[in-house]
Amino acid sequence: MALVTTKQMFSDAIHSDYAVGAFNVNNMEIVQGITEAAQEEHSPVILQVSAGARKYAKPAYLKKLVEAAIADTGIDVALHLDHGADFETCKQCIDDGFSSVMIDGSKYTFMENVELTKKVVDYAHERGVVVEAELGTLAGIEDDVIVDNSDAVYTNPTQAVEFVEKTNVDSLAIAIGTSHGAYKFKGTPRLDFERLGKISKLLPETPLVLHGASSVLLEFVNSCNQYGGKIPGAQGVPEDMLKKAAEYTICKINIDTDLRLAMTAEIRKYLSEHPEEFDPRKYLSPARDAIKNMVIHKMRNVLKSSGHA
Repeated sequence: MALVTTKQMFSDAIHSDYAVGAFNVNNMEIVQGITEAAQEEHSPVILQVSAGARKYAKPAYLKKLVEAAIADTGIDVALHLDHGADFETCKQCIDDGFSSVMIDGSKYTFMENVELTKKVVDYAHERGVVVEAELGTLAGIEDDVIVDNSDAVYTNPTQAVEFVEKTNVDSLAIAIGTSHGAYKFKGTPRLDFERLGKISKLLPETPLVLHGASSVLLEFVNSCNQYGGKIPGAQGVPEDMLKKAAEYTICKINIDTDLRLAMTAEIRKYLSEHPEEFDPRKYLSPARDAIKNMVIHKMRNVLKSSGHA
């Protein structure tokens, strides 16, 4: 099929009870696992690339991997820049053929964020590319984005309306209690659904985005720990909360940590059981299957996006 923007995906999802998964990619096996899952589930899918992934895999390689996945599976894919730190990074990705970019100006003042976002939106829209922005700040770690819990700020509903009107942004990432990385909640994990409801009501036609939405499933944390190394006690967003969020105008839910845990657990398990093995194909094949199975689980049981492509 084709490389597409998120416009139609979000238009279909915004007033339904499902959300589109945005899965972070770093290498060939992850791209293959995600797109094969989307093909089997007939689900819309977004492949997103962080600054760290661009540096690690190099932009040209990532773009060609996505093109190859589209040719191999015959599905539509949106290619999205995750957490663009500045105008130049977003411009590079737009010029390189990304169909969607995120400009993250959440660390700036409200008006500075508006100005930066508007600059990216103007450049992107002239070239048929859609833009996601962020208002409010999530705690946790996402590549080079590090925010302490004490610095996290929830999104102000009224301010969100002003932000969208001033920037003409296509989708808005909001802060309602999720966090980047395999972090540990202080107390019971909680999403502010009252705040989400207010934002959805005030912006009924604006697709909303949840970052930091991995659930950090205990099964994979324990497996990683069982077969070597030690992942500190971690807790993510319960999957039933994510399903509930998708019933509002949340159209895009970002998932990265759960993929990393599933892949790492499988690699550690394989090498523990086959200590003599040194062929990467032998341990990366089951790792790719672990990615695929995790994405199928998310699409089918959490995002509820299966059958909506």
